Amino acid sequence: MAIVAGDLLFKLSVVTGSAGNTTGGTPDGSLGKYISTTAITDASLNNLFDDVSGAENAASDVEYRCFFIHNNHGSLTLQGAVVWLSAEVAGGAVAAIAVDGIAASAIGGAPAQADEVADESTPPSGESFSSPTSKGTGLSVGDIAAGFCRAIWVRRSAADTAALDSDGVTIRVEGDTAA
Repeated sequence: MAIVAGDLLFKLSVVTGSAGNTTGGTPDGSLGKYISTTAITDASLNNLFDDVSGAENAASDVEYRCFFIHNNHGSLTLQGAVVWLSAEVAGGAVAAIAVDGIAASAIGGAPAQADEVADESTPPSGESFSSPTSKGTGLSVGDIAAGFCRAIWVRRSAADTAALDSDGVTIRVEGDTAA
């Protein structure tokens, strides 16, 4: 059976533990290293970033988070995967994404599965951020085998704009499958 949307899980990252998919994560602690056991289950507010405070907005604060795409299909590889920003609320913070430089890895792997940053204000080393808004301009994630994961970084830049409820961005991933 082909890979379907339910086979692709978005999970927070975690800097603790000794291997991937062994420790729960939180949005604030999603600073790279390993895939956590905590799925981002819906498009609710604050599932990756907290609210931008007035002081952060005035200072045009920039913050980073890392999440993983987990191919949970039993046997098929997600081929030629692409990631992009499919929707963004206008008038608020601006989002950009980057694919982590570490290749896709087994979800339970012990080597670091993504770069790790010291805090939310520190950018990951070597990643190039952009804001593609279509599949055609999306960033190549490559192939993700069954039971493997690949890290994606999100940069949120406050823009000293008027206060805005429900600010956010929707990130989409698509690829092909052999079946």
